[in-house]
Amino acid sequence: MSRDKLLAGHAVRRLRRRHGLTQAAMAEMLAISASYLNLIERNQRAVPAGLLVALADRFDFDPRELVAGEPGGGAEAIRRRLADPLFADLEVDRREVEEWLAAAPGGAEAFARAFDRGQGGAGAPVPDDPAPTVRREIERWRNHFPDLDAAAETLAGELRLVGADLYGALVERLRVRHGLAIRILPVEALPDHLVRVDLHARQLQLAERLAPWSRTFALAVQCGLIEARAEIDALVRGASLDRVAERLFRRHLSSYFAAAVMMPYARFVRACEASGYDLELLQRRFGAGPEQVAHRLTTLQRVGARGLPFFLLRVDRAGQVSKRLAGASNTQLLAGDTRCPLWRVHHAFDRPGSVVPQLLELEDGARWFTLAMAVNGAAVGAGANRVESAFAIALGVPAEVTAGLAAARGLDLNGAATPVGTGCRVCHRVACPQRSAPPAGRALLINDRERAMTGWTFAGD
Repeated sequence: MSRDKLLAGHAVRRLRRRHGLTQAAMAEMLAISASYLNLIERNQRAVPAGLLVALADRFDFDPRELVAGEPGGGAEAIRRRLADPLFADLEVDRREVEEWLAAAPGGAEAFARAFDRGQGGAGAPVPDDPAPTVRREIERWRNHFPDLDAAAETLAGELRLVGADLYGALVERLRVRHGLAIRILPVEALPDHLVRVDLHARQLQLAERLAPWSRTFALAVQCGLIEARAEIDALVRGASLDRVAERLFRRHLSSYFAAAVMMPYARFVRACEASGYDLELLQRRFGAGPEQVAHRLTTLQRVGARGLPFFLLRVDRAGQVSKRLAGASNTQLLAGDTRCPLWRVHHAFDRPGSVVPQLLELEDGARWFTLAMAVNGAAVGAGANRVESAFAIALGVPAEVTAGLAAARGLDLNGAATPVGTGCRVCHRVACPQRSAPPAGRALLINDRERAMTGWTFAGD
């Protein structure tokens, strides 16, 4: 199925029920057959452009509701939640999830909200964590916010008229239009901060330890908070979040705007397609850092001008996940709090400056091409007490769409792939030499007369 087709059956069904219409009545108003509308609501047919216009005209609604309306973020997002060890013995497959979404979208959304609030992961209430709630909202939009992209492109175009130096143009914009001076401060003055806004002095203060692209990004964030305030406020209001989650979501949106100013959508997509998504070239062309480019690659969902559906994962040396952006990828590789050791994400730490490619195959047969790279963050302290943050980022796309990638040239994308899972407790692969624990819900089989490749032999092999 084409990536440009819009499957929005759940949103269409909600719209119909909101107006108290039967399928036959709505179909008549739209001049289509009731059977065709039924297929659309069951996500067995895409919503064509003509019907999208008719829906907007007849029912006076924002067409973006169709893009952002899948319960729980859609089938793959629900499956990622069901990958939790608590549900391992249920073995719910994709077909069952899709049937659930089609028959009871409200129930699926309720499950997703309860799980994200901590009810599903541990079997008992836990203190609210805003991150899963905000991530769910980002996934509803597939990390693509058209209004922010449009506003950022407009600003980027105006800044280009000032000069080729984006940083200098942003400095001038903030000084002239908003009365904010930019000041670079030494470590002694900002020992524990990278950016600080001093409204009393009308200064945007930047730590000297910031890389050039991070300085530009910080200025673009501040421009976004001021000039794209209406767009950001509208998105935050529509999310209905609590105060802490709202602030976290607002931070994501202002960062999204900043990246879109540095890498304007149309120009960035053209550069991606022309270069084969060459990460190093994109960094140089747009004056951006590796993590900034990686983030931007997850946002390319503009109708009629889509990029490849990248996902992003960021982990530290201990394997803890600090960022996960699904974009439009819908992958189980982002599920859970543990990673498969056969996925070479951590190899990037041993190869600074290099990109580690890998072809993966999940238990359901889905194949993914991933790129891992190490990125360094801020450092504090000096000498023996110096501590520098380090992370590994993994970007991934479905293997079937990676033929044009510069990083995949020379690789046999139809050949053997590394068999991986989404963590030992939810993986049912047998004879894995790297297994550290049996799958949850499977009984161990202990035989004193033989020893298998792994010490964890379990029922159902």
